[in-house]
Amino acid sequence: LQRDAIEQAYGPLLERPVPERLRATVGARADTGPAWRMAAMVALVVLGAAGGWFANDILGARQQATAELTREAVQAHSLFIREKRHAVEVGADEQAHLIAWLSRRLEAELVAPNLEEQGYRLVGGRILPARDAGPAAQFMYETEGGNRVTLYIEQDQLSQKAAFEYSEHDGVSSFWWQDGPLAYVLIGEAPRDDLLAMARETQQQAAGK
Repeated sequence: LQRDAIEQAYGPLLERPVPERLRATVGARADTGPAWRMAAMVALVVLGAAGGWFANDILGARQQATAELTREAVQAHSLFIREKRHAVEVGADEQAHLIAWLSRRLEAELVAPNLEEQGYRLVGGRILPARDAGPAAQFMYETEGGNRVTLYIEQDQLSQKAAFEYSEHDGVSSFWWQDGPLAYVLIGEAPRDDLLAMARETQQQAAGK
């Protein structure tokens, strides 16, 4: 039954020459008859399935890493937005020094986005410990009414570009995205659409640095 199913699904492919890389994988043979081609096709199906499982493992690990990064960012946000005198290590009055310092520590050119059009002014920033990719940076912003959002930035060795992902942890909303060697998490209690607008503005300013 399995043979019949394979022949039905992949029968048209049996008439094609067996690729050289598949010959090397299965084992080169002079025999190129139907039996050998059937064996090669089974091997190809198995290899493809194994590749799919491997890809799923990678995807699962990536999702787990993103979730862990976001949780760490939210924990740091929840810890420091409560502070009054020690909310940041370096204040916005030393913005040039702050950006240069954090850029040097993360080994990447950072930007403290201007979010004043969204009603948030820069308070300052700090260095934070990260998972295993070196230190992370945190920028804090505040409205006139005292509502705060933070931008968490961490090195990411995959160096790719990923779209915004929304999540909620402990009643706090966040958007995660990745651009080049850095992963970003913008966190706050702002409405989702407002937070997304700030995330997009941050991404645009970082891309135009």
